[in-house]
Amino acid sequence: MASFYIRSNVPRSPYEPPLTPMSAATYLARLWAQLFHPAANRPAGADTVAPLTRAATGVDPRNVGLTDAVRAGWYLQPSDELLQGFHIASQDTVLDLGCGPGMATLFAAQRGASVIFADVSAQAIASLTARVQQTPARQSRGLVTDASPLPLEDAIATRVIAMEVLEHVEDPQRVMRELVRVAAPGALLLFAVPAEASEHLQKTVAPSSYFAQPNHIRIFSASEFEELVTDAGLTIVRRHSYSFYWNMAMALFWLADKETLRPEGAPAAGFLEPPFPSVVSQWASVWQYVLDHPEGEALRAHMDASMPKSRILIAQKPE
Repeated sequence: MASFYIRSNVPRSPYEPPLTPMSAATYLARLWAQLFHPAANRPAGADTVAPLTRAATGVDPRNVGLTDAVRAGWYLQPSDELLQGFHIASQDTVLDLGCGPGMATLFAAQRGASVIFADVSAQAIASLTARVQQTPARQSRGLVTDASPLPLEDAIATRVIAMEVLEHVEDPQRVMRELVRVAAPGALLLFAVPAEASEHLQKTVAPSSYFAQPNHIRIFSASEFEELVTDAGLTIVRRHSYSFYWNMAMALFWLADKETLRPEGAPAAGFLEPPFPSVVSQWASVWQYVLDHPEGEALRAHMDASMPKSRILIAQKPE
């Protein structure tokens, strides 16, 4: 099994430990265990779940997506970075707005951080609360809120996460002001919105409900996204783009008409739930081939830059 490394031309910070090689299967199995199978649910002495494998009927698109994410700089276990440049330590207090199933929250909780996770869905908060309680999080707090306003005191969070949230809200400037208010001086904030080109691609095949409440009600251009962040008084410190793989997976999902299995207006995130249309599993197999190929990393990086699913900004609040 080939060793697994994170490739990047971005200099790493001095406080980060060196990356150590391990097999791709071992790395991803440990990550999968931490994010989806907290230690309390695993047998005593079990260090990992079983390695991620390809099923006879195809690959699980979520497994391929996790591999793709790690290649793109997400969930970096050796350096404790949720995304390259966004380090989380045990002394941090992390706010995850629009937490959904909680992958970012769980990553922070596994590092012993204090976590505050917020979502409009009471069911999501109840489910994530139970999972966080099985982690070494220093403290935890779940909030059901639309963030207008956030029921939190000023300057409470040293790390703020709002991924795929701003495109859902009526007043993104107000939500941004709230996120800046609760961020401590010097805090890092991570924002993600769907890339403009990706949204226009989805429009060609997605049902109308995908671009109506409670789903996406606005499309940000790259300049509008950056202006939203800088107009709030933040300094952008790093830019990322990610994931051509999920961009195509979602478009193929719509083509397969799986959306007809749920009521009109149901959250579009349902496309991440099995059973998957065969065309999505076939696409996952194709992308797994790319990820496994010796020259595949260059292709993945180029496609993430040219046709990403999301654009991401890491910003800092002034001291």
